[in-house]
Amino acid sequence: MKNEMTGAEAAVRMLQAHGVDTMFGLCGDTTLPFYDAMAKLDHGINHILTRDERHAGYMADAYARVTGKPGVCEGPSGGGATYILPGVVEANESSVPILAITTDVATTSRGKYPLTELDQVALFRPVTKWNASLDDAGRLPAMMRAAFRAMTTGRPGATHLALPFDTQKGFVDSGEVWADDRHQSFPSERAGPDMDAVKDAATLLAGAKSGIAICGGGPVISGAFDALKQLADMLDLPIATTVSGQGAIAETDPQALGVVGSNGGNPATRAVVDAADVILFIGCRAGSVTTERWRSPAKGKTIIHIDSDPMVIGANYQTDVAICADARLALEALVAELETRQVALQGGRGRAAAAWGSKLAEFNALAASTGTPIKPEAVIAALMAQLDDDAVVVADPGTPCPYFSAHYRWRRAGRNFITNRAHGALGYALAASMGAHVGRPDVKTVAVMGDGSFGFCCGEFETIVRHKMPITSIVFSNATFGWIKAGQDSGFGKRYYNVDFGRTDHAKVAEAFGVKAWTVRDPADLPKVLKQALAHDGPTLVDVISQPLHEAAAPVSEWVA
Repeated sequence: MKNEMTGAEAAVRMLQAHGVDTMFGLCGDTTLPFYDAMAKLDHGINHILTRDERHAGYMADAYARVTGKPGVCEGPSGGGATYILPGVVEANESSVPILAITTDVATTSRGKYPLTELDQVALFRPVTKWNASLDDAGRLPAMMRAAFRAMTTGRPGATHLALPFDTQKGFVDSGEVWADDRHQSFPSERAGPDMDAVKDAATLLAGAKSGIAICGGGPVISGAFDALKQLADMLDLPIATTVSGQGAIAETDPQALGVVGSNGGNPATRAVVDAADVILFIGCRAGSVTTERWRSPAKGKTIIHIDSDPMVIGANYQTDVAICADARLALEALVAELETRQVALQGGRGRAAAAWGSKLAEFNALAASTGTPIKPEAVIAALMAQLDDDAVVVADPGTPCPYFSAHYRWRRAGRNFITNRAHGALGYALAASMGAHVGRPDVKTVAVMGDGSFGFCCGEFETIVRHKMPITSIVFSNATFGWIKAGQDSGFGKRYYNVDFGRTDHAKVAEAFGVKAWTVRDPADLPKVLKQALAHDGPTLVDVISQPLHEAAAPVSEWVA
């Protein structure tokens, strides 16, 4: 009929109505109606075929982080639904909105043991903010609107919608196909702060002697950069970040302390936190890594906590003032209130400068080392010297993460560093760099991984080559699962068990996919090779024969004697 379309066609039109211009996914039998609708309709959506559903999820995650728009990924039933889960889990726990669309067996086949039957709603329930199966085609537009509303409002997160085969072929009233423009970006429908709580927070900060702000990912997600900078200047307040919060303030800013906690912090930054009398957590869960297992800051400090999720506030520290609101709106209100008050300056410039001085003295000596295997610090220094300020670096959570968190000094506020800190799955960086490149194609994107991670993800080099993405990949090659070996070294009597593997010639593997690649063994060659790789107009890889973590001076407090 003239006013009807199929469920699959309605799904495409609803994505189009929500401003979706890119999606990532992998085909399957149950996806045939949806792919046929994508083929037939004029929709303007760039569908990037991936080699693995897991990486489709990671691509959608990073795309959302750099664009401020929800990411969309898709995959088929059965194995496709299980493979896409890691990307959904990471995005949801990182407050990043992605919509995972999985197709499914027909509703009429349920319970008859069809191939790939799986209770997808039960599977996704614990790891999503919103989750449903479309068992009535006519409900698709309303359910799609609900998914976008859920993932962009409040604390952003991941959503999932299953499309059974028969409901993809069912009929939808075309008059129901419309979208709310507010949910095309995030965070939408921001919650403002309670002004009494803002006044209480201002009183504590104005009277503090050595306050500090610790920013998680919330200020980056909310775009609170200007308001945070105003607060730092007004109070001369030192601004620390978690790994996820990097980019909340430029790390070359006079008040920027850098990363604190067990992954990227050091004794000098810990000392600043320990000496503080008032702690302002902003969009930060105060979890185990940030607080070194809730030892820094110590319990009993005066705590102000700003977060969009009321369940986060007070979960780990007794909180004196709770502000449940969007980070930008809360900080703008706090700045406005403090402008009416006399405030005590917090000495942030001096405290931050002293901490950076201590950290840089150790870093510079290691970065200049001519020893082999190459020290990770040398890679960080070479990249800092060559990358533009707007470059995007995506790091896997193993060897790269602590070094970039501690030592790569980001010269501008904004989302320029991405790492999967929620669940820390290996193999994230390559796919996420692809999503970041698609979302922000005019800047240089670099993926940094260990060789353990390389084994998880190298199939996607075919995707990079097929789409001619000029991403530079850097592999720390040390033939071990380094994080675990370092833990065995420091806490289990150096009893190394099942963590070492054979060395792979990563450059040759990359070249087999069509990537231009180099292997570097001598640190003297590193700047020259990186310059060539970064300047090349296609995908490149640099395989760095590097020092393993258990032998290195990694900025991870639990490994320090």
